[in-house]
Amino acid sequence: MSTTTDAITAAVLFGPGAVLSAAALITQHRGKADSAAVMQVLAESAAERAERAVPPDGGEGAPAPTTGQSAPLATVLAFPEGRVRRAA
Repeated sequence: MSTTTDAITAAVLFGPGAVLSAAALITQHRGKADSAAVMQVLAESAAERAERAVPPDGGEGAPAPTTGQSAPLATVLAFPEGRVRRAA
C-alpha cells in the first residue's frame, strides 16, 4: 500500500473519533461548570431552609429528636418452609 492510501485510511478511521472526542470534552467542561453552579444554589437554599424554624405555609416544623425508645415494629410472619406448588 502506498503512503497516500494509508493517510486516507487513517483520516477516515480516526477523523470522526477526533471530532467527536473534542465535542465530548467541551460538553463535559461546560457540564461541570453548570453542575457547580447548581450545587452552589442548592447549598444556599438548604442553608436558608435550615435557618427557618417554622415553614412559611404555617405547617409543622421539623420533628424534635426523641431520647426514648421508639415504637415497636410490626410483627414479622414466617413464610411456610415447605415446597410451594404453583400452577404450570
